[in-house]
Amino acid sequence: MAQTPSAHEVDDDLWQTLLAAAQEAMGRAYAPYSHYPVGAAALVDDGRTVVGCNVENAAYGVTLCAECGLVSQLHISGGGRLTHFVCVNRDGAVIMPCGRCRQLLFENGGRDLLVWTVSGVRRMDQVLPDAFGPDDLA
Repeated sequence: MAQTPSAHEVDDDLWQTLLAAAQEAMGRAYAPYSHYPVGAAALVDDGRTVVGCNVENAAYGVTLCAECGLVSQLHISGGGRLTHFVCVNRDGAVIMPCGRCRQLLFENGGRDLLVWTVSGVRRMDQVLPDAFGPDDLA
């Protein structure tokens, strides 16, 4: 099993920048039904930061999670691989992505993606063990 990055491997300034970007994105969420805005931010392997927020819909099943918006922005702005990710709730506190969104993140960041979770920074292969992804289709 992969090891959690130690404190010296995690750039606190980078994480604080991503946290602030996620909190700003959360402020733009459209959550009139759940009243639970979520924001997400990630670093891309080329240095870009991408963000997303949840967008609800009266037909609840068509609601978009913040991670969906983030992944869409990743691809529309040039693609690449996610390297660091965080999402926050309406209070600006770090939250865990849901299962569906963990799969989206795995697809676009792979096993080595670092995710700031409620338990600290974890590699994606710890957040979603035994995941199925693009490498399995090769």
